[in-house]
Amino acid sequence: MPGIFAADSALMRTLTRIADVMILNILFIATSLPIVTIGASLTALNATAMRIVAGDDHSITRDYFTAFRRDFRQSTVIALLLAAIGGAFAAWYFVVTQQVADAVLQFVLLAIWFVLLFIAVTSVLFVFPYLARFEDSTRNVLRNARLIGLRHPLAAVAILAVTVLAVVVSIFFPQATGYGLLWLLIGFGGLAVVHAVVFTRVFARYASADVA
Repeated sequence: MPGIFAADSALMRTLTRIADVMILNILFIATSLPIVTIGASLTALNATAMRIVAGDDHSITRDYFTAFRRDFRQSTVIALLLAAIGGAFAAWYFVVTQQVADAVLQFVLLAIWFVLLFIAVTSVLFVFPYLARFEDSTRNVLRNARLIGLRHPLAAVAILAVTVLAVVVSIFFPQATGYGLLWLLIGFGGLAVVHAVVFTRVFARYASADVA
């Protein structure tokens, strides 16, 4: 019995890791509340989650705020750029569906919209994790995230599927998440760690680049 509760036992290591993810979750929620800091929060979330997966974490709080402060300005600029791009997609969809009367033209424009949206989404999935992992200019962050998303479509689809599944379950089966309580306790951090498993494997192929 004492062996089970020893500091280096599998049980205690698992409980410690769960506690780490819960701390990460709280830090992410707290730093995301101003909204304008969401870019820095996402970068720090991914940076810390990848450290957890790699077993390279030292202090969750210190690792998180180190990444948060280091990439604050660049991640905020990128978040604003992505918000503008998202607004452009929303405007495109509204104009096409509300203003274009010709059915054929509408179909063509929506087909183009969906293709570009897919490319944009697969790119965005890698933007903040890439910034968390590599040191690069804003232009190269956006460019390389797009290229990685195109080169690793299965990884992008896997990350997107896990995220969509979590959202769908939360919306249509709220009791499964304790009506949102699970998200407040561990949801965002847990999802980031699951994503980090994929990101770590993908980024390992580009390990020759400068690491942030």
